[in-house]
Amino acid sequence: QTQLVESGGGWVQPGGSLRLSCAASGFTLHTALIGWFRQAPGKDREGVATMKGGGSRNYIDSVKDRFTISRDNAKKTVSLQMNSLKPEDTAVYYCYGKESGVEYWGQGTQVTVSS
Repeated sequence: QTQLVESGGGWVQPGGSLRLSCAASGFTLHTALIGWFRQAPGKDREGVATMKGGGSRNYIDSVKDRFTISRDNAKKTVSLQMNSLKPEDTAVYYCYGKESGVEYWGQGTQVTVSS
């Protein structure tokens, strides 16, 4: 069964760090497009970071140099290391995967950045 399950969200103070993980069962990560999206209250869902099968990464400008997407092909996990977190990073974060033209989404995990 192909599915994505996130973990690792929570509350952190501004300037802190969190690491999100996504268990990507049923995926072949070295050929799939994977990524992390987020949706803040009252805003559209936006792509935060993506990684192609070949390993190239893309980030939105607001998280460059703070967030890092990575994957472990053998463990079938996708991670998002988030450093120097800001209140505007508060959102529900979703793991995303696309393989053979089919898109998959995780259930989402809440990240709250506040003092």
